[in-house]
Amino acid sequence: MKEIYPAFSEEINFYAIGQSQFENLEKLEEYSRKEDYPWSVAEIDPKILKKLRVLQQSTKIGLDHQGVITYRAGYGDGDPKTWQQVFADLAIGMGSLSLSGSSSN
Repeated sequence: MKEIYPAFSEEINFYAIGQSQFENLEKLEEYSRKEDYPWSVAEIDPKILKKLRVLQQSTKIGLDHQGVITYRAGYGDGDPKTWQQVFADLAIGMGSLSLSGSSSN
């Protein structure tokens, strides 16, 4: 994913979102730098994760420009071809992708 996202970085927003109560934003940023991730990291209100039914680490959710979920996948899902298509689809709709959990694919 980190090889594919940069080609779409001008068209879509991508955030790795921490869901653990033991990870603060500083820890997420440190991990992101260590892994050389080309996307931003963020914290989120646990109530929003619950509303989005994020129950496990590395849940991927793509939102279009209207906030409609257009993609959802779980831990370990998504090969490079899939990510290329997901990012292309989101770019068409100018959406965003969120990934919960800091140890993402």
